[in-house]
Amino acid sequence: MTSRTRTSIPSAESVGSPPRFGLQGHALSWTDDLPVCHFSGVGFSTNQIYREDGERREEHDFEDKSFHFKSDDECYLYGVFDGHNGNKVSNFAAQRMPAELLLGQLQDKETDHEIKEVLKQAFAAVEQGCFESMDDLLAQKATCQMELPEGLSDFDAYQKYPEIMNKLHALETQISGGTTACVVLIYNNKLYVANVGDTRALLCTTSNGVLKVMQLSHDHTLADEQEQIRLVNLGLDVEKLKQLRKLGTSDNTRCIGDYHVKGGYKDIDILSAAIREPVIAEPYLDGGIALDDSCSFLIIMSDGLYQSLEDAFQCERVNVEIATMVAEEFPIQTTLNGVAQAVVDRVVRKHHDAYMTGHDRLKLVCQKRDDITLMIRNFNYPLAGAATSPTMTRANHVSVPYNNRPSNLPPILHIPGRGTPPSYHTNNGYNGTNESSPITPTNAGLNPYGNNNDTQRTNTSGTYSTESTESSEDRPLFNQEFNAPKLELDKDGRVGAYIDFTDFYKAIDELSDAQQESLNDDMKPKSGYEPIKEESESPSSPEH
Repeated sequence: MTSRTRTSIPSAESVGSPPRFGLQGHALSWTDDLPVCHFSGVGFSTNQIYREDGERREEHDFEDKSFHFKSDDECYLYGVFDGHNGNKVSNFAAQRMPAELLLGQLQDKETDHEIKEVLKQAFAAVEQGCFESMDDLLAQKATCQMELPEGLSDFDAYQKYPEIMNKLHALETQISGGTTACVVLIYNNKLYVANVGDTRALLCTTSNGVLKVMQLSHDHTLADEQEQIRLVNLGLDVEKLKQLRKLGTSDNTRCIGDYHVKGGYKDIDILSAAIREPVIAEPYLDGGIALDDSCSFLIIMSDGLYQSLEDAFQCERVNVEIATMVAEEFPIQTTLNGVAQAVVDRVVRKHHDAYMTGHDRLKLVCQKRDDITLMIRNFNYPLAGAATSPTMTRANHVSVPYNNRPSNLPPILHIPGRGTPPSYHTNNGYNGTNESSPITPTNAGLNPYGNNNDTQRTNTSGTYSTESTESSEDRPLFNQEFNAPKLELDKDGRVGAYIDFTDFYKAIDELSDAQQESLNDDMKPKSGYEPIKEESESPSSPEH
């Protein structure tokens, strides 16, 4: 392992700001006082095992961890960690990784190579720190093993030395476990990705009205050809490993932690032939990708999300399907947390429905699912709550596709309703692999050719807020419209007209047939985007 000076991590008590709850409800740590990035949101769901009667239970404690921090206006850090065999390592990595990246390591680093080298060293430092924290446990394990006679089977050892074997088993449990890691760094308006394992990062961009999704991370699993070649070169039988579908207790070929497939790999029969550690913590690196107006949003997700969707629908293009669902939730939800959680809930429901209604083979595949974490970082994709990113030069309103008014149309009369919120029309259903349906909603309550003047929008620190001219103290506790004076009715019992539409109808009647047809066509709802397309290659040269 790379030798590195250990970083001193300040405690939560040494920071003057008020403490917050820890990551996903765990004990407080120094990272709890780091500024949170409010241009991102996270959704979660714990693992589940299903039963025929509809009941479900958790197989183990929640093992995913995540963070989304803003160091300053030029530096943002995001991470998702999917633990296995417990949450000790994922929790450790989620607390240690920010210390290896946000405490001055990036200072004076300007080139892409320098920044990616910092990311690489951060992974090495977290890996080293993880095993250093186990030094005492590993020493106790070695002591217990020396107390047992050589050549003794486990059965005989339990019969003759039960206390030593029970202690040894407890130590094995404490040193077991590892985690994937997918870390995204935005620095000086460039995006960098580093990952080990199968947690994914997707970048969704818009070009000429087409929303595209590109996977920036690399899946380090036994299904990956490059990882198979690496394992073969170590002297391992990859075909047997593929049949078992695991290296030790995980199917990841790279991870942080997991001593048994690293320092202790010789004790595993199928891995013992390797000339060196078969599972490594060296990350795949990509970046820097310049962030511009074409960047819509970023997705970071644990394999529990895309694997659940893949199992339920037997579809391979899960990246496109998940990006589609995310885009569909943007005009419906008012927060990014709401967007992420809504997508997670949809996938969870569909996975459970597949188990309850599917054939026997599908029931077997969908009998259980892993923990799910979905993180979304918005750049300039239209959100109902209008939370936008300062890394972008501008933010588009939901009605952007309609803002260019046709020059050959007569004036349009727009009467905003008093106190009526805008209504959004979108397709909430899951489309499978159908690419023909639009994913961009339209705001039917807003003027399709201009801005509304009912409220005044201000932009402060990249967040849009709606300001009303009426203070909260002036508003009545209950709606007072029932106490308003009654309108006078005419002899037919109707309210008298208060707007004269004579000129409007006259202008309509004077239109030619071609103009009438053009008007009707323009009044039909249109999609702002083409179907999502998946990019096969990364925009920059990644490092493996």
